[in-house]
Amino acid sequence: MRIDKYLKVSRILKRRTISKELAENERIEINGRIVKPSHEVKAGDIVRITFGNRRLEVRVLSVAEVKKKQEAQEMYEIINEERISLDDQKQE
Repeated sequence: MRIDKYLKVSRILKRRTISKELAENERIEINGRIVKPSHEVKAGDIVRITFGNRRLEVRVLSVAEVKKKQEAQEMYEIINEERISLDDQKQE
């Protein structure tokens, strides 16, 4: 499954267009590599997303085309979540 769709289905992000925009602006990494919106994600991947003043790192546990809201959190495990300053974003 594409990373932009995965982030929407798992409800990490609300809209696929936001996921796509973040990827196009080099704000999404999979296993330490910056990826495009079309990059395939699979179970076991480590996804790191920087958006606003947040940085979120999750481990992909499963990939499913459709998930109910209650089941969406079962698709990933949060490894790290932190607030970052604007200065930290500029250095990257």
